[in-house]
Amino acid sequence: MRQSLLDYYLECLGDYVNVNREAFMEHFYAYVYVRIMQAMGAYGFRGFYERKSHFLQSVPYALKNLRWLAHNVKLSIDVPALLDAFHSMLASEKLQGFASSAEPLKVRIFSFSFHRQMPADESGNGGGYIFDARSLPNPGREEQFRALTGKDEPVIAYLNQQVSVHQYLANVLSLVDGSVAGYQRRGFKNLMVSFGCTGGQHRSVFLAEQLAKHVRAGSGVEVVVRHIELEKMNK
Repeated sequence: MRQSLLDYYLECLGDYVNVNREAFMEHFYAYVYVRIMQAMGAYGFRGFYERKSHFLQSVPYALKNLRWLAHNVKLSIDVPALLDAFHSMLASEKLQGFASSAEPLKVRIFSFSFHRQMPADESGNGGGYIFDARSLPNPGREEQFRALTGKDEPVIAYLNQQVSVHQYLANVLSLVDGSVAGYQRRGFKNLMVSFGCTGGQHRSVFLAEQLAKHVRAGSGVEVVVRHIELEKMNK
């Protein structure tokens, strides 16, 4: 089981003093918020007032941490004004625009089976697009395709012959292209797109591969593809 750095530190601290983990965690994330505010204050002062613009390139990383906290943590006390301020920061296109041009937009593309759990979004952005491919013709129902996947040429050829598949893919590409352009313009760094089908082996894999090929043809984009069910098959 993978151990987080926080777990490791608490384990080491326990060698010296008794640690009430529940009490510690109740207040821990409040201090995380304080530390992020301190860092962003330093970035803003050095960047805006001292005109050292390279400090502003660290702002998007602090915003990424704020976004994770906003999605995953509930504080033990109500601080609505403070949280509203954080949400305003997260919505600020000016702050997002300070992202370094050296860090491209990462588009993570998944295929999965609706019979299993959907892919988890580790970026904190909320999961992105989830497309349901079960309405399309299913190669898995054909004996000659059953042992193949959406990466194999016979399955690709079969799906490429289907008008409904081309229409579906055209709509997906239009939506994703618009999001990619908007994310790049606003300085966002993560976009997640998931395709689900019945078994996660044919249609969803094909669509994920086609989208990846299309997005890679653009500029300033890093593409990561994962086929959840195929990974399980290959273990």
